[in-house]
Amino acid sequence: MKNLKNLKNLCELGVEKTLQELNSNVSIGLTTSEAYLRLKKYGSNELVEPLRSLGEILWEQVSATLVIVLIVSAVITPIFGDYREALGIIAMIILICCLGFTQEYRAQKAILTLKKLSIPNVKTLRDGYIQQISARDLVPGDIIHLDTEDIVPADCQLIESQDLRVEESAISGICAGTSQIVDKYAHQDICKTEGSRDNLGLAEGASIIYKNSVVIYGQAKAIVTQTGMNTEFGRVMIRNATKPKLTPLQLRLNQLGRTLTIAVLAIVGLILILGLIRGEDPKLMLLTAITLVVAALPEGLPAVVTITLALGASSLLKQRTLVRNLGAVETLGCVTVIGSGKTGTLTENRMSVTVLDVAGYRLDLTTYINSCSSTQKTQQPFLLCQPPALSLLLASGALCNDALIEFDQKEPRCFQTIGDPTEAALLMAAAQQGIWKNDLETSLPRLRQVQCHRSQIMTTIHKLPNSSKVPCALEALWRLCREQNTSDIAFSKGQVSSLLDISTHIWVNGRVKPLNELWRKHITNNYKQLIQSGLRVTGVAFKPLVSSEEWEDVENLIFIGLVGMNDPARPQVRDAVVSCQRAGIRPVMITGDHPLTARTIAKEVNITTNNRVITGAQISNLSSHKFIHALESVSVYAQTSPADKLAIVESLQRNGHVVAMTGDGINDAPTLRIADIGIAMGIRGTDAAKEAADIVLLDDNFASIVAAIKQGRVIYDNIRKFIKYLLSSNIGELLVMLIAPFVGMPLPLLPLQILWINLVTDGLPAFALSWEPAEHNIMNRPPFPNNENIFSRGLGKDIVWIGLLLGAVSLGIGYLYFSTGATNWQTMLFTVLTLSQMGNALAIRSETDSLFKIGLSSNKPLLIAVALTFVMQLAVVYVPLFEQVFSTKPLSAIDLILCLGLSSVVFWTIELKKLYNRHQQHNPQSSAARYQQVKTDNSLVTPHRRVLAKRIKQRRRVNTPHSEYITASKYQSQSQK
Repeated sequence: MKNLKNLKNLCELGVEKTLQELNSNVSIGLTTSEAYLRLKKYGSNELVEPLRSLGEILWEQVSATLVIVLIVSAVITPIFGDYREALGIIAMIILICCLGFTQEYRAQKAILTLKKLSIPNVKTLRDGYIQQISARDLVPGDIIHLDTEDIVPADCQLIESQDLRVEESAISGICAGTSQIVDKYAHQDICKTEGSRDNLGLAEGASIIYKNSVVIYGQAKAIVTQTGMNTEFGRVMIRNATKPKLTPLQLRLNQLGRTLTIAVLAIVGLILILGLIRGEDPKLMLLTAITLVVAALPEGLPAVVTITLALGASSLLKQRTLVRNLGAVETLGCVTVIGSGKTGTLTENRMSVTVLDVAGYRLDLTTYINSCSSTQKTQQPFLLCQPPALSLLLASGALCNDALIEFDQKEPRCFQTIGDPTEAALLMAAAQQGIWKNDLETSLPRLRQVQCHRSQIMTTIHKLPNSSKVPCALEALWRLCREQNTSDIAFSKGQVSSLLDISTHIWVNGRVKPLNELWRKHITNNYKQLIQSGLRVTGVAFKPLVSSEEWEDVENLIFIGLVGMNDPARPQVRDAVVSCQRAGIRPVMITGDHPLTARTIAKEVNITTNNRVITGAQISNLSSHKFIHALESVSVYAQTSPADKLAIVESLQRNGHVVAMTGDGINDAPTLRIADIGIAMGIRGTDAAKEAADIVLLDDNFASIVAAIKQGRVIYDNIRKFIKYLLSSNIGELLVMLIAPFVGMPLPLLPLQILWINLVTDGLPAFALSWEPAEHNIMNRPPFPNNENIFSRGLGKDIVWIGLLLGAVSLGIGYLYFSTGATNWQTMLFTVLTLSQMGNALAIRSETDSLFKIGLSSNKPLLIAVALTFVMQLAVVYVPLFEQVFSTKPLSAIDLILCLGLSSVVFWTIELKKLYNRHQQHNPQSSAARYQQVKTDNSLVTPHRRVLAKRIKQRRRVNTPHSEYITASKYQSQSQK
């Protein structure tokens, strides 16, 4: 097989020549063994972003500004004859670089794992069978099938296509399409473009479609010609490679780092000047100043955020949530509204046909139909001795259907369905009756699918057989078509009201009768009964076609009947909704289903407790002002279009909400992009929706959204804890170095001692705080604002007073021993300062709960880090080799006990403050409790809901009409009262 480097040549080759060049067969595809060999030869079909090599990661650590400063210090120090100091600095450089390298490598590995998991599956012809395989495993020569809303997984040449419309904006910025059926191997007139391809050096041939293009409409069979970085998109990606963007929190921390750098340099400069004035050794003061700058600057803040977000994303993956954008992890904790679809998210997405309703007869199938995911061929038919119209209803639904039946190769009696759950349910019900789609299409092959002007209706055109050898379910229909001398037939299914609008007749007991008002009322009443019970209802109709001129606009249909499908609510959703409401988050259902169906499910899962529903049609009738106010009191939106979803999200954002929005279709992509958090469905979501989303739910479960929000809050809390720990420790160190000269003390800490404290505090315990589990009340408090100052909610005050206390205790014991002439005064100060920071790390694990309540072992990495730090500090004090390196003196047992006691002062003070805060919150008369209550109440009220807040304050009653759903006129009149 030749490797076709130039895609432009394919237009000249033609499909048959391309198949020969790629050694592929349009009927069988590639064999598994051949595909494996090609995968080894050409590599995975992945767009590989340039990753940092191990050497590059290590070089980033070594070339960091502050590490360079240390390297310069290590070079200069021996010039003054202090080789021991130089060796100590070199050892510190190695430890710091190793720690940074390990954390950066883990973060990159976690991000790479997440990206690999976001690759979709593709319908591929292998060994003569259509199989679902990962797009990563596609190779040149594979035959693939594309449907509406698929993303093209590789550069391909079309073999067959039908009404294909492809958007190529991802690569060329244009949209290409066709409206004609395409015969096998003929592509001269399809996918015409505006010539923009040539500007990018792309092939102008109509039969070429590119990786990451989106199938807007239609179906196609194509042969893969290029994969991975050899695709045109891969080449564009290489040309336009850019560095990954920083998250908002990283940008804020960068700004914080610049501000702190100026402050630290000023303080260190003051310390240097004071030391020189006091007659300290200039060499020692210079080295101390350099070391203090290295220790005090929070250079690791942005890196820690990246690492924490990456580890948080890995944790979310274990909860069936794939993060595609790291910035979304920090935004999760800010979410105030979750806009969720119904099917598959709030419900189980186990659609099964439970009711068949034809003119004059209804059959409840609850006792017959099992799950619509898989079954066995030996199912007992349930339509024996039932009216033939029921079989016709199922057969018509199976023919007007894009889902597929896949048989188990190991167990031929078993099969499963592939495709949209609604269509799969129709196929399953038909198969359990012995009506197989493959047999039906053999007798009545599909000619094309019509793009109906009504988006709620799907219509397919089929060729009628010349002989009477048709499936039993279609015999009456075939006789009717023969009587009318028609050669083709159209089958339609979709929204009942839309289907009734274009139907003029009804199928009654094997005969066609006019669809008069009596029949329309009968069907409408049956339809309402079904949807009020929470079922999704689809109508089915047909029409014999005399000529191909009737293909484009199929109307005057013959209505067959209704199919009611049940999709039960997920059992865990109700608890998840209650958890949201406790956390100040409002779940909102936005669905395309009928208002009565939506209201039934919404009540079942506790999203709403009233009858208020707004439909998509009513949204356009409400003024912008009225609509914004309606959003705050209505939690169910039915019969909505993608444009309605976009309007809802934008209005909620204008109201001050942070919105997480779910979506699964290609038309949902704009909404997913504009939402603060776009959430795509991993099981039933289209490739286009997944590409537009920040997060993909691998199980399509609403409860996973709530779990992700909880994890987002945990991550943000842990970043705040890290900042509190790091900055309070640095303040303590700077305070000791700054105040010591004013009380007559010599240099309190030597350069290596400062570096040691920096290593053990900014290293192991600090990073271990990233593993801190969720606090017990994390979902019982309101969301934090997405533009919140990092020092808000008392964090800045805590950093200052903890740092002052830590420095005062350490300096106090040092001064006490210094004033008595003890030679180990510096070791006492050094030990108390180091161990105090361990107590600080343990105490700040929770803002409200005592360490003894949450338990020491609940964060084992931190416990290990603290224990290891304690052991290493003892080694520095008592091991002779380390004594010489760090200039320490052995402490007596009494001195060590005193150090341990004083080191616990910071820990106990923080614990007492938390105890006082808990007491104040439980005391209803305290200002803290009143403030907390106001915060909780305000979390359920948006910043701009002034009118409703005013009514509540004035104790005015808001009257709500008890209607099935709110009409525009009713809501407007209500708002004017």
